[in-house]
Amino acid sequence: MKRKIVLAIYYLLLRHLPRTDFFSIKWVRKLRSNVGYCLFDHYGGGNIEKGAYFGDGRGLWMGKASGLGVNCHIQRPCQIGDYVMMGPDVVIFTMNHRADRTDIHMGAQGMTEKRKVIIGNDVWIGQRVMIMPGVTIGDGCIIAAGAVVTKDIPPYSIAGGVPARVLKSRK
Repeated sequence: MKRKIVLAIYYLLLRHLPRTDFFSIKWVRKLRSNVGYCLFDHYGGGNIEKGAYFGDGRGLWMGKASGLGVNCHIQRPCQIGDYVMMGPDVVIFTMNHRADRTDIHMGAQGMTEKRKVIIGNDVWIGQRVMIMPGVTIGDGCIIAAGAVVTKDIPPYSIAGGVPARVLKSRK
């Protein structure tokens, strides 16, 4: 019952309050942060920005001092490490529509199995990045704005493009 009440408060009210950097409203940050503690499988404290969508929070693991960006959309299961920065409009997919049969239309084929996305510690994900099912992004990575991550990214890499590829190493 408590979960349903918190979900209703978040999706009806808290999700629509201003960005926390817009007016430097600390109480908004605190309220949305409390939602993470109530709903996520693990929440290490951090920031949940305006418009963030994460379903009912089950299957979402978020480390300390990490943030969900403005208008992000996260499917589950998803594990986000410590100190992860996420830009606006990031989308993390853990499943997709099936399209393997041609004898029936794609909408009637159902969904693929869920594949967990893992994001390491100290990762910076730029604006409008899309992360596809089953991807692991290593510690210390930077994912350039607009990238579509379809394959694992090794630790301390800078990746970008469509599809994303490693552009250089941070080490």
